[in-house]
Amino acid sequence: MEIAGLPVPVFCGVDWAEDHHDVALVDAGGTRLAKLRISDDAAGFAQLTALLTEHGDSKDHKIPVAIETSRGLLVACLRATGRPVFAINPLAVARYRDRHSVARKKSDAIDAAVLANILRTDMAAHRPLPKDSELAQAIAVLARAQQDAVWDRVQAHNKLRSQLREFYPAILAAFADKRGGICSPEARTILAKAPTPAAAARLTRRRLQSLLRQAGRLRGIEAEADRIHEVFHREYLHQPPQVEAAFGQQATALLRQLEAACTNADQLEAATRESFDQHPDASIISSFPGLGSLTGARVLAEIGDDRARFTTAGSMKAYAGSAPVTRASGKSCTVMARRVKNQRLAAAGYVWAFASLTASSGARAHYDRRKEAGDRHVAAQRNLFNRFMGMLFHCLQHGEHYDEETAFPNQPAAQLPAEAA
Repeated sequence: MEIAGLPVPVFCGVDWAEDHHDVALVDAGGTRLAKLRISDDAAGFAQLTALLTEHGDSKDHKIPVAIETSRGLLVACLRATGRPVFAINPLAVARYRDRHSVARKKSDAIDAAVLANILRTDMAAHRPLPKDSELAQAIAVLARAQQDAVWDRVQAHNKLRSQLREFYPAILAAFADKRGGICSPEARTILAKAPTPAAAARLTRRRLQSLLRQAGRLRGIEAEADRIHEVFHREYLHQPPQVEAAFGQQATALLRQLEAACTNADQLEAATRESFDQHPDASIISSFPGLGSLTGARVLAEIGDDRARFTTAGSMKAYAGSAPVTRASGKSCTVMARRVKNQRLAAAGYVWAFASLTASSGARAHYDRRKEAGDRHVAAQRNLFNRFMGMLFHCLQHGEHYDEETAFPNQPAAQLPAEAA
């Protein structure tokens, strides 16, 4: 068995835990050469590297390591040594474990040996962690954190909105037609000063104008203040005064959570955009219609910049979940959407495909053809995303920018919405 043309007679498996890790080494024949329990610190990592060196690890002959996670300090340090690191799915490890013990016994040392034997017998069936650059890994951290912050913001917004429906319909009515709803800076600022309907009714037009300026509004302040003042003085149902005051305190607590989520999302977005713009692939990725700095950073975070990670466009499409799955048996053949995929990349792909409909006439024409063929909205967008992923693979491999004529040749110019013109 070889990696990059170099013989690898020894394989390493690491069963990780929070405070310690079990290590096992096996040779090409399956004989266990060593086992060791190391601590989760620098001293433990030094023990591991010393053990690997003792069994033939060198600069030109790196012993591959199998572990059940792709994250953490241990994995980062192993990758920094330049060795192949394989992140094996725990479910796959459980299946392999049954091959070695019909009694289904389990221990950390046994799992470490199972991981080493996975590399010994089926290393070609598993993919090592990509050799992404340091900048690409930093972008991945920021983009995923920003995506998590957006999801936290949505959750905090939904909690607050649900609670306001219990006692404060006026604030919801005042910002029902505004972008972001109560998540907008104006709504958050007013709600912080008037957490109950009674407090909102006491706000004067001049006070509302001051709050709108405080929220950052620059135009139409007087008209907006008049509109909100009129909404707050309409007839609404009310909770008893003490109950309303209690609801107001709860709303203030939920508002603080929403404020923190909004701040985190905005700050992480700025950091993500800044890091993405420094990457060499940023210009290629951003050349695609519908891909700005933020969505482009999310795409780069998941596919990385290791050109050897995906050997074909089809493998990258499958990783993104845009390629369909065919299940055939006898005379039965079913084509269905892929469920096992990178969920973050699939979420970014939905945003990408949707935004491209107003930025590319070819993308819009492709989407319309899929709809006319019977696809629903989501299926048509997934098909468009699948096509974009193939184009992106080609452009990254050859260092080319997106070209509309090449991407959608011989397409009649579709009529884009007025705002995209």
